[in-house]
Amino acid sequence: MEHFADRLRAAPQSRLQRGAATEALGLARELALRAQRLESPAGPLREMPDAGMFAAADQVMVAGNDLALVLADAGELAQAVGLVEEAQRRAGV
Repeated sequence: MEHFADRLRAAPQSRLQRGAATEALGLARELALRAQRLESPAGPLREMPDAGMFAAADQVMVAGNDLALVLADAGELAQAVGLVEEAQRRAGV
């Protein structure tokens, strides 16, 4: 997750505009939803807002760290790592 966020921060604006930032926001939203479901299964789910392409790396870090705090087992961790790896591949950074 940190590697992906660092790559996003170092990416040129053109790469972010071509989809890397959108991919990162999608990942951040998914990680945030997973964390919310684990923290409060019956609670309302809130979608992470789009804070702009230059905030995408920070949004990934915040959502990923939130999820890491509530993960219950190695299987959930492996799924989260897989999501991050796939998003980084699709983002091309």
